[in-house]
Amino acid sequence: MPQKPALMILGSSHLANWGADQINYRMDDVLAPKRQSELQGLVEQLSRFKPTKVAVEVDECWDAKLQEEYNGYLKGNFQLERHEIHQIGFPLAKEMGHLKVYCVDYFRDGPIIRNDLDDHLIDYGAFAETNDQKHLLSDNEKVEGKIVQDEEGRTWFEPEKYEPLIDRYIRMNQDEEIRKNLLGYLRIARIGLQDEYPGANWVAHCWYSRNLKIFVNLTRITESEDERIILIIGAGHLGFLKRIAEDSEFYHIENPLQYLKAGEDGKPSAE
Repeated sequence: MPQKPALMILGSSHLANWGADQINYRMDDVLAPKRQSELQGLVEQLSRFKPTKVAVEVDECWDAKLQEEYNGYLKGNFQLERHEIHQIGFPLAKEMGHLKVYCVDYFRDGPIIRNDLDDHLIDYGAFAETNDQKHLLSDNEKVEGKIVQDEEGRTWFEPEKYEPLIDRYIRMNQDEEIRKNLLGYLRIARIGLQDEYPGANWVAHCWYSRNLKIFVNLTRITESEDERIILIIGAGHLGFLKRIAEDSEFYHIENPLQYLKAGEDGKPSAE
């Protein structure tokens, strides 16, 4: 059997509180010393995978800018921001001695990503609000925390208790969590009435299309069967993207749970 390149997809939360998702996890300051220590441990554990390339959730049109930032980081004259691309992707690539971090996302406004559909044909949120289908936007599952809305109308989940980052990444990459996220998108697909399908339009033409293009971009940076590529991406992508990568039979898929261990700092113990 021919050897296949290895791919590990790490589902992540958005550490910078961008607020771009349907429901956003409220993250405390990852620049705080305790969080920085946890991030260092996470990077050390991920380095066990021995990636040959680190890919991140950045549109490839921003490749030059990201590379400029990474070059500055390697030279010690660039201040990392709070998001996972800088806080996990850059340190991991540096740890492995890489000279480049790879942009593989495809996320652009306008008709390219929307497949020339008018806004009203994919605005499932507005349709749900005005057609008594808000229940399809959330699974209404009991969670340890509270759901709040900010002044800009964004929805946030605020956890009740502190969760170490290693524990969070283990939780987010469990099969059950991936399945719950996938079911959320399939609920969104049901939003609509009669001959109107805003939910299905958005899932098919925006979300699924985006993940398919991310997979294609991954294959484009895969140069040999010896590659070991790690992709750091929002956990919501895992349901579709992991299935696409598995079904393609192009990669040998490795599970990040093989490398993530709660209570460890990621560094080898002294003999």
